[in-house]
Amino acid sequence: MSEWNRKMIETSHGCFEVFEKGEGEPVCITHHYSEFNESGDYFAETFIENNRVILVNLKDVGNSDKAECAHELSMVDAVLDLEGIRKAYGYPSWTFAGHSTGGMIGVLYGIHFSSSLKSLIIVGSSAREYSSSSSKCIYNEGHPKFKRMQELMELLKLQSLEGSERKRLSKERTQLSLFKPENYDLYFSKKITKKMSTNRLNFFSREQQIFDLTRQLSAVTTKTIILCGRHDVQCPVNFSTEMSILIPEASLHIFEQSNHYPFLEEEVEFKQVVKAVLS
Repeated sequence: MSEWNRKMIETSHGCFEVFEKGEGEPVCITHHYSEFNESGDYFAETFIENNRVILVNLKDVGNSDKAECAHELSMVDAVLDLEGIRKAYGYPSWTFAGHSTGGMIGVLYGIHFSSSLKSLIIVGSSAREYSSSSSKCIYNEGHPKFKRMQELMELLKLQSLEGSERKRLSKERTQLSLFKPENYDLYFSKKITKKMSTNRLNFFSREQQIFDLTRQLSAVTTKTIILCGRHDVQCPVNFSTEMSILIPEASLHIFEQSNHYPFLEEEVEFKQVVKAVLS
């Protein structure tokens, strides 16, 4: 598997580390607190067969500029930064695709800059705070796996964690969000590695408590496709259904044999759906 091409992009909002791969119409991808590198990203790999993918490290992540003020770690600032990167590339518009917290950023992007988007792809995400309102969410105290997920999240924040132990804990955390956890090694067989930004994760944990874009979803005017696993424990499927109803140009596709990673759990079907949207 070939590595991603690393670039530093100067914008009016600062300098950002991005990774590129593929040819064709541009698709921008990011995540709120993931730190990407030349090994790429499983979600981003889904798009490289037919598109030029631009994978973005947001502020305080990797070699991108550090945040000078706390608000620079917000989702609003993430959208403004992505717009700055689009302009630096000279693209009149592009597609944005976001999984999980990347999808939350994508919803905000669609509300404020639909004219900059050819299409919007939201996967396993939500337009509002999801943990307190649904016991089907693994971040809700009523979920049977809540306590273990919290323990794993805190352990993975430790900078002192050894590589092998970090890998073991990360695997266990991901397995909690798979429809068939025993297939973990099959799904995650590529040499793709990434880290978490503790600063961004901590900021997100506070920000998401007041996150609610539902009343603004009618402002999303670009073509939008919402994808979700039927058994998603991170952002339960009802939040995807809600977005599909409230966004005017939205379509919804539910993957019946998937949890939070339909692009791996039902890879062939996922790629077919995405290709139909982007072609």
